[in-house]
Amino acid sequence: MVIGVRSYELHLPGAHSLKDKRSVLKSLKDRLHNEFNVSVAETGRHDAWQSAELTICLVSAERRHAASVLESVDRFVESNPLCRIVDTATSFL
Repeated sequence: MVIGVRSYELHLPGAHSLKDKRSVLKSLKDRLHNEFNVSVAETGRHDAWQSAELTICLVSAERRHAASVLESVDRFVESNPLCRIVDTATSFL
């Protein structure tokens, strides 16, 4: 069993309030969960309007499968026009 964890530091240039930020993040989290069956949580920068930290987690039988899903998640997040990836960190347990 392998647990894959990837954290994203995101910039949300169109967010002008915490309400704007929450709207973008809720949509992104719901879409990630539905599309890739991963767990998603906002894990940092809760009070900043234009930045966020999201962490994605999944459990898989093989590391190769977990890495493949995380790469697909990367492409999905990169394609979102409402946010920009500033940094990522990945761990496998």
